Amino acid sequence: MLVVLTMRRAAGRPSEVSTVDGIRILALLPRQWRKDLTQAAGYIAIRIQTDEDVTAAQIRAQVTAILANPELGPWELLSCETLTLGPRDADPPPATEPGRPLQRAEWN
Repeated sequence: MLVVLTMRRAAGRPSEVSTVDGIRILALLPRQWRKDLTQAAGYIAIRIQTDEDVTAAQIRAQVTAILANPELGPWELLSCETLTLGPRDADPPPATEPGRPLQRAEWN
């Protein structure tokens, strides 16, 4: 599953984004999830790729619980959008012959 989470400071708080807060949020997410952090214009966006058995609802619940942590300050989750993996994002299938990887044209 591939999702993009968008977060911002809760209403009534300054909208400046703290790099430290973004890093803290990343650190509190499960280690096995692949994560990428982006910050811009008062928002934090985190792209997460998980195993297939994890649902968007489970990701949303996990992040909501993390954002309730008082050390992070008042952050709110705005969206949890599910994305589809394209051929370039997916892992290539195993080689058909030992020692010979498939060429991109063979697994697209």
